[in-house]
Amino acid sequence: MTAPQPKRLADYTPYPFRVDQVALTFRLAPCATQVLARLDLTPQSPGADLRLDGEGLRLLALRLDGHALPPADYTLTETGLTIAARALPAAAFVLESEVEIDPAANTALEGLYMSGGMFCTQCEAEGFRHITFYPDRPDVMAPFRVRIESDLPVLLSNGNPVAQGTGWAEWHDPWPKPAYLFALVAGDLVALRDRFTTASGRSVDLAIWVRRGDEARCGFAMEALKRSMRWDEEAYGREYDLDVFNIVAVDDFNMGAMENKGLNIFNSKLVLASPETATDADYERIESVIAHEYFHNWTGNRITCRDWFQLCLKEGLTVYRDQQFTSDIRSAAVKRIEDVLALRARQFREDQGPLAHPVRPESYIEINNFYTATVYEKGAEVVGMLRRLVGDDGYRRALDLYFDRHDGQAATIEDWLTVFEHATGRDLTQFKRWYSEAGTPRLRVTEDWDGSRYTLTFTQETPPTPGQPVKTPRVIPIAVGLLGQNGDEVVPTRLLEMTEASQSFAFEGLAARPVPSILRGFSAPVVLERETTQAERAFLFAHDTDPFNRWEAGRSLARSALMAMVGGAAPDPDLIAAYGRVLADAPADPAFGALCLRLPSEDEIATALHAAGTPPDPAEIHGARARLTHAIATAHEGALQAVFAAMADPGPFSPDAAPAGRRALRMACLGLLNRLDNGARAERLCDAATTMTERLAALACLIEMNRAAGALARFRDGFAHDRLVMDKWFMVQVLHAAPDLAAETAAHLAALPDFDWKNPNRFRALMGGLAANHAGFHHASGAGYRFYADWLIRLDPINPQTTARMSTAFETWPRYDAHRQALMRAELGRISAQPGLSRDTGEMVARLLAAGG
Repeated sequence: MTAPQPKRLADYTPYPFRVDQVALTFRLAPCATQVLARLDLTPQSPGADLRLDGEGLRLLALRLDGHALPPADYTLTETGLTIAARALPAAAFVLESEVEIDPAANTALEGLYMSGGMFCTQCEAEGFRHITFYPDRPDVMAPFRVRIESDLPVLLSNGNPVAQGTGWAEWHDPWPKPAYLFALVAGDLVALRDRFTTASGRSVDLAIWVRRGDEARCGFAMEALKRSMRWDEEAYGREYDLDVFNIVAVDDFNMGAMENKGLNIFNSKLVLASPETATDADYERIESVIAHEYFHNWTGNRITCRDWFQLCLKEGLTVYRDQQFTSDIRSAAVKRIEDVLALRARQFREDQGPLAHPVRPESYIEINNFYTATVYEKGAEVVGMLRRLVGDDGYRRALDLYFDRHDGQAATIEDWLTVFEHATGRDLTQFKRWYSEAGTPRLRVTEDWDGSRYTLTFTQETPPTPGQPVKTPRVIPIAVGLLGQNGDEVVPTRLLEMTEASQSFAFEGLAARPVPSILRGFSAPVVLERETTQAERAFLFAHDTDPFNRWEAGRSLARSALMAMVGGAAPDPDLIAAYGRVLADAPADPAFGALCLRLPSEDEIATALHAAGTPPDPAEIHGARARLTHAIATAHEGALQAVFAAMADPGPFSPDAAPAGRRALRMACLGLLNRLDNGARAERLCDAATTMTERLAALACLIEMNRAAGALARFRDGFAHDRLVMDKWFMVQVLHAAPDLAAETAAHLAALPDFDWKNPNRFRALMGGLAANHAGFHHASGAGYRFYADWLIRLDPINPQTTARMSTAFETWPRYDAHRQALMRAELGRISAQPGLSRDTGEMVARLLAAGG
């Protein structure tokens, strides 16, 4: 077999035909669905062959302008259909095809497949080619009319319903869309219905479709949808543009959710919620993803991507929009910290390893492998930087121009940046490097004080990344404030704009040397390197008026202490005292207090040690973190008990930000107190808890104390019928298992009858839990690596997309000691050597192995 060839941004050419109309008929049958397609086509480049993508299709008929096309006029391969130019009319024509597909056998969950007796689709990025022959690329946009024939009671597709009868329904989407936004669902479903009135007075019918028995858990998702629709009108001036908006919850889904026009398909875990079954984190995630997929209606659907290299054009922008939404309706400070924690944990790690790539890649082999934190989260950071540089008014003018100029088009990053230049008068040539260069810039800071002038000098450097050894200076917006020695703010936040490799900024007329608060609000996705004392960080932790930098100072103190403890030092008494001040202040802002009490993760300490030139020892890191937790709990036991009691829910459950923040702080206290009472308090709470947030946190505490057997059995007896809650049961056991028991625990759970490994949620719960157990996955025995690789090998022939994404658990292998490196390389080599390895997984493993030279 020849190696798959990369696709390159530089090779883009427009499709040589325009698709004017699409009409599809589906005759649904689990093992033999027939798809009839009628395409109205107009040639745009005379003499071009007509190339249509298609995989796994059995061709039954092919007609051109009503006449059967002779086999001599077309070529059929495993990847598509090509009709010779000589057989095509010079003017507009109609191509009709009939194919047969097997949804029941589609375990890859791309295209049309079955989930629990339901027909559903997932077409992004290139799933439509598994349904019918079509130019499966995002720059080919057309209106769709769809007829569904089935004896199932609910038949849904994109757009508005136009006709229905016994055993059939027809839908029409008047807005041109690419094939990746096509959706179809058919099943025995029930709906929670509501209505939304737009700002202009139009009425929109809303429905969330679920399996029978789940309808009582849709109320929060529906309210989140209506909040999203109103927010998009108020914040961006965007109204919904169809008569109906449908959401369907599906159990078997490779992604979180999909923004198909008018028919969003969601992983059921991001729709269904009740206090007994969903944690506060689940509620917030549901709210955020509902908003994200709805916001795609304009930033993704009305304006889509010219090609998949422009994926960040829709995803980065829409992530930024959903972050704004959550910040507005919850706590902006807490949301910013949580977003940065996720960015550093996932995207910074990506930038620092073999999978590093630009926000807009230059090439790819399998596009599914580029649905990454770089495209999504770093893409959102780039949008945020643009907004900071042009200001709120400039941002709004640019977005209005973007919607006006490109509505109904497939756009590019160049189009996006041009509207900002035209709306604000700025030259963004240098800023564009954020899209084209991989890697996280290192921002070094030195300072000078001459008695009245304070000068900050910044130097930026971006380390080499695969394929990009040389980096150029970027535009970096640096938000800076200056504090006086008494904690007062002597210079309020000022946005400095760095454009050179090294650049100085002076502050005049100061009476005394200030304490700088740099990169406020995390104004750019960089690593800030500045020599500072423990005393200064403690000062900022106590006094900084910027909540992000106050949290950052405490985080830095804890990280330094843990790194020293890995080297044998005792817990820092000043740090322990600082946690006492956090506890005293925490009840005033519980959500922020909970974040400040959370110690850096073991993976974060491993990253910091590696950056300092020390190969991290996961066992030593785990032990140091446990010792510091115990020291903090011992020093502040009384305060922790008082806050734990004070944060108990005073009334009926609410998923809103304020009560969720109280529960977060209470569970943070529980995690610390757990070290002192050997899980006694957690055991009482686990039995008495009325919310899943408390029950799951208490269960995790018991697992850490190795006294969870009874609680786990009771949990399983109570929730065995609930597939989403049982995913939590699988994950929590391996995530919190002792390092020497993690692989053994995972193997025990994988042998259970209800470990449905073909379901992506269940597979991710168990394997993702193991990968996130830092000391357990990286145990020196290599048992975690072997177990994980075994299951990737088993899953790859069934679901390559999920396999490839989960292979990233090995992406940090070069930072560990030689023994662990050898173990991980061996497992990657074993995966790579599998006969018939999928293109998805093969590309990922090859990139991972390439890190070793």
